[in-house]
Amino acid sequence: MAQLSRTRPLRIGIDARYLSHGLVGGIHTYLKNLLPALFAVGDNEQFVLYADQKAPFELSDLPANVTLRTLPYRHAISSVHNDLFSIKRAMVADRIDIAHFPANYGFGPRNAATVITLHDAINVMPLPEIIAGHNKDPRSIAMMTYLHLLTRQAVRQSHGLLTVSQHAKRDILRYCRYDADAITVIPHGPPPDVRRITDKQALAEVRQRYGLSRPFVLADGLKNPAVLARAWPLLPAELRERYEIVFFARREPWPAAREAVEAGYARLLLRLPRTDLIALFNMAAAFVFPSWFEGFGIPILEAMICGTPVIASDRGAIPEVVGNAGLICDAEDERTLARHLATVLSDATVSDRLRQAGWRRAQQFSWQQAAQQTLAAYYTAIERHRQAAVWIGTS
Repeated sequence: MAQLSRTRPLRIGIDARYLSHGLVGGIHTYLKNLLPALFAVGDNEQFVLYADQKAPFELSDLPANVTLRTLPYRHAISSVHNDLFSIKRAMVADRIDIAHFPANYGFGPRNAATVITLHDAINVMPLPEIIAGHNKDPRSIAMMTYLHLLTRQAVRQSHGLLTVSQHAKRDILRYCRYDADAITVIPHGPPPDVRRITDKQALAEVRQRYGLSRPFVLADGLKNPAVLARAWPLLPAELRERYEIVFFARREPWPAAREAVEAGYARLLLRLPRTDLIALFNMAAAFVFPSWFEGFGIPILEAMICGTPVIASDRGAIPEVVGNAGLICDAEDERTLARHLATVLSDATVSDRLRQAGWRRAQQFSWQQAAQQTLAAYYTAIERHRQAAVWIGTS
């Protein structure tokens, strides 16, 4: 880690509003897991978190080197005002040395370095490409336009970018003119609540609660369920009779999941409690993740930790996460998917090998490691900011 000569501890400002908005999703998961690890590895630094009043702040028992600032929030426009003005002013008052914006965009003080976590390239793509892949209602278009414009401007003003995979880095460089050496790839760690469950009674209770009488293949109903639905009839009859698919989803899934349920070979479980979903990972004969695009793919790590063989697509960053610990196929190739499924479900040797390989692979990812790399990236960005200031002052 680059160490700068300092007369006081480094003061790090972090936009933590995702933890005061009652949100779920990837950025929320990222912040909730990264921050405690960062406080621990950065015990010689001072952290200032910026939240707002939309919802209660989710982290409690903050350590002595952490200060929480709460910005006003009355309505949606408050977020815009905080984006553009309030956070910057508060950071100036707090005399921070570096501002970290973990949600793709943000604007820190001029006299501080700025680091942005750009989770993927979606916000920096050309606006017509962004809009083409989403709902076309005026509210959605306005929000996408706002995020696109702010992200592009924030990236131009930043002194370093963090992202979650080499695939995401390549995509960012495809759409942005940015120094590749100033983009640091820091993979996520697994959620800390995921674990192997050895209590057979606890697993049996979950199975009984959802009426799961047969062994099953687990899949996310929001991640390209159609290819799994097409692959299922290609399996040998004895496997189709013995196993079923269990789709889970946090909201209404793609129609293919419902159609598989109606056809009689699948179940759909909506908005599962987190503890029950972890139990399902532990019981599944395989986890199928044929996603069209992932900046990272945390569910893959969840499955591996729980000892579930993984079959996944070759899209986005998924192959980086899977490594050699799972079976890979094209996201739309139902024939190869069916062959992989048949192998895992009928060959105990292959299944056991994937379980063991997955467990070893998952141990290579941790939030402590992510925090150490993030802290090092802060010091690098501060040095870049200092050198830029010197160059400007002498030009």
